[in-house]
Order: sequence, then C-alpha cells, then structure tokens
Amino acid sequence: MSSRNWITLVLCTLLATPSSADFRYTETTQITGGAVVGMMKLAGAFSKDAKKAMDPVTSTVLVQGNRMARINPDHTEITDLDKETITTIDPGKKQYTVVTFEQMKQQMEEAQKKAQSQQAKGKPSQPQGSDAQPPKMNFKVNVRNTAATKNVAGLDSKESILSMELEATDQQSGQKGSLAITNDMWLAPEIPGYSEVRNFNERFALKMGMVFGDVFKPLMAAMQPGSAEGMAEMVKEMSKLKGVPVMQVMRMGSTANGEPLPAASEAPLPASNGPAVPSAGDVAKQSATSAIASKLGGLGGFGRKKKDPAPEPEPSQSGQTATPTQSVLLESSTQLTSFSSAPVDSSQFNVPVGYVLVVVPNSRSSSH
Repeated sequence: MSSRNWITLVLCTLLATPSSADFRYTETTQITGGAVVGMMKLAGAFSKDAKKAMDPVTSTVLVQGNRMARINPDHTEITDLDKETITTIDPGKKQYTVVTFEQMKQQMEEAQKKAQSQQAKGKPSQPQGSDAQPPKMNFKVNVRNTAATKNVAGLDSKESILSMELEATDQQSGQKGSLAITNDMWLAPEIPGYSEVRNFNERFALKMGMVFGDVFKPLMAAMQPGSAEGMAEMVKEMSKLKGVPVMQVMRMGSTANGEPLPAASEAPLPASNGPAVPSAGDVAKQSATSAIASKLGGLGGFGRKKKDPAPEPEPSQSGQTATPTQSVLLESSTQLTSFSSAPVDSSQFNVPVGYVLVVVPNSRSSSH
C-alpha cells in the first residue's frame, strides 16, 4: 500500500464528524535553548530581526469550519481547506501572498530533485569490490504517560512524553544515529469546544496526505521494509495522548549509539540557554549521526572505507576524552490559554482592504 493510502486510512479512522462551531485560543511560543541559541545571539549582534526571533510570540488562533487563522502583530496566516490555500498577510508592508497546496507540492518536489542532483554530483565513485552498504533506516514513535502533574495557567495537567526518531544503523559497525524530536506535553482534561481545533487539524492532515503522498514516497522507501508497520505503530502510540496540550516543550536534535533525546523534564537545559548536552558540532563529528545526514542530503555518511581513521573525540575540560551521544539543536516552549467557544467574526479570515497581492511564481512554469 502506498504512503498516501496509509496516511488516508489512518486519518479516516481517527477523523471525527466535523461541526460548524467556532473556537479560539491564545498561543505563546518561544525559543528557550539549544545550540541554535548561540547562533541567534551572534546574529542578533548584527540584525534586529535575528535578535527579535528570540522574543516570545503570542498569537490568537481562530477556527471556523474549514478555516483557521493564526494572528500576531507581525503577520497573519489563514489556512482554507476548501480553497486549498494558505494566505500570509504582512500588516507592516500591507501586502499578502496566497500559496496553493499544489504549489507547495511542486516546491517540495523541486527541492527534493535539486538535493538529489547535488548529492549525485558530490558523491565519490564507489571503488570496485567495496563492501560498503547504505545505512538501514527506521522510524520510531513512542509515547510515555508519566505520573507527573502540573498546574498550567490554572488548569490541572498530566505529563506525556512523545518521542519520534528517524534512526540509521551502520550495517558494518552496528553504530546507530538518529534525528530526533522529543515533545514534553502537559495535557489538561478536555476543554469544551477544543474538538474544533482537533477536527480541523485532522482534516488538514488528511489534505496534506493526499497532496504530498507522492513527495514522501522516497523517504518511505528509504525506511522499507517496515514503513507500514511503523505507521500502524504511530497510530497506536498517538492514541495514548489524552486531553488538550496546554503546554509543550519541544526539542529537536541528534543522538548516536541508540541514546534517546531526553525530554525537558528529564534533563533541563542550563539557565544560560546553552545546550545541556554536547553541541551539534561535536555530535556531527560522530559517524553514526553523519550517516543520517548523508541519507537525507549528502552531508556525510557511514560509507567510510575501513582504512579511514575515525574522528578523534575531543577532550573534555577535565582532560578526559568525551564521546558525545546527544545534541539538542533547538528547544522551544508553547503554551495555550484563553480558550473560548464564542462566535468568531468571519471578517478576520479576510485580507484587509487596500492590501497588495504579491504573486508567488509557479515554480514549474517559471523554470521554463
């Protein structure tokens, strides 16, 4: 069964009957740590926009039927499932853009072809008799419901930790490396009306599965055999999440040798916002992690000849050799508040009068 059919089947089993009620809430997000913080601080010394990227962003999220608007002082994003469009409004410039789902698919296809072409050009020829094999890919999802509780904005919540890993195994050495996302979620009991948000997201995911299914086939093929089983396991694990995610701390990074990426509650980052574990640059030197980058874009890999020396681990401050196995590239927090089922003004889904449309070029037609 194709990846598109799997996604459609999975979401149809979860999809609830849509209703026409409105819903709104406030969402506050902020980058809170990881290796990217150091880069942003350096860039912030030269750019006001880069410095501003570290500030909290508070958005009002509105749902009305098949439309969702995400509004903050800098921009508004409107997703329309009926029209299959995403409209982005820039109030500062009084401009807006409209991108169709089909245009997004074309852009992803062309980016994928470009990456494959660049990888083919930069890939060294394989020596005759070489027994190097590509890494074995595997996608893993796991949900752990812990016993921890927390009061978030006046709501009692329970902790669930969602972990997702795209794992590569070197078929010669057995070393493992992963691109990983760990989401520390605090779930409150069901909030009246929030099902509108959940239903919209499910319908949106269904649309994306139908539109982008062919684009993701190469990734699914890379994880074969077992992609079908992986999808079924994902549905099983996600069913363990109960309630409304009123607070989330998401981490994205890399791991090596089968080590997991710890959740925020398990290994808090230092107050300085520096990485709590070795930097991305350190882990990038590990062959297992490099192999994943190779599979996804030609940034290095497991296919090292046996006579090539492995990279030397750098000594720690104590003088002992350190072998980094985890790296947090980015940590961000998201909190939801101000839930309301009051009617939403339909005009908030419209582009303000007088704003100028900036046409997004059709990537395929513009290339000819």
